Amino acid sequence: MKVAIFSNNGGTSNEVASKLKEEIVKSDHLEIDGLNPEIVISVGGDGTLLSAFHHYNDAIDKIRFVGIHTGHLGFYTDWRDYEVDQLVSSLEDDNRQSVSYPLLSIKVNYADGGVSDQLLALNESTFKRVSSTMVTDVYIKDEFFEKFRGDGLCISTPTGSTAYNKAVGGAIINPQLNAIQVSEMASINNRVFRTMGSPIIIPPNEWITLIPDNKENNILTCDQMLVKDRPIESIRYQISDQRISFAQYRHTHFWKRVGNSFIGVSDHDEI
Repeated sequence: MKVAIFSNNGGTSNEVASKLKEEIVKSDHLEIDGLNPEIVISVGGDGTLLSAFHHYNDAIDKIRFVGIHTGHLGFYTDWRDYEVDQLVSSLEDDNRQSVSYPLLSIKVNYADGGVSDQLLALNESTFKRVSSTMVTDVYIKDEFFEKFRGDGLCISTPTGSTAYNKAVGGAIINPQLNAIQVSEMASINNRVFRTMGSPIIIPPNEWITLIPDNKENNILTCDQMLVKDRPIESIRYQISDQRISFAQYRHTHFWKRVGNSFIGVSDHDEI
């Protein structure tokens, strides 16, 4: 089986990646292949795994991911830095089982008439302005819904609902639900201007379209990445037909991840 190792530049992560490579080279059933891997092992944290996802997203249908965390427990990392031997043993006994999560499809049309961008996000996309209020029409399934005024909007996947979405007051969604969430950032609500004022959940057969009043000087993100600084005509968000898959050697239950990360639930407590 072909394995790629994707590590951040931290000292501990580099040590773990080196040990992992040594153990894989010794194996009769595994080989290092960074170009056409079947398994991608991320060494670091959730940020590293997000980078690995975007590095390999052109082959997302052919790859399963595994996360080793070298810091705090993350939502996408099931293995600890001291468990390299156990992980390699699981790789050698691979049974092809996996668990998959929804991804966010983003289509960006530009006001300059250039080629549109088609993007995938694992966590979320944000659309906002920094120097002034963002004003944008919001459509749901091509039907006008509201004119939003405020700092911006966060559109997240179920797994991404625990990240920036939660920080701006969005709900946490179990990834078994194939849906996306739209959460507001500092919306303006008074006697003149009104927005929904709460997160909304969009099913897979619907989509969100944003059409900003001002096409210039907007900030669009896709996970950790800034999209090109071009005038934006519209953005369409929908659940992607593609999904990210994780090798299910030892995959932590979603609500246990939530408890460990935000409540401090120990391994001996029940969720």
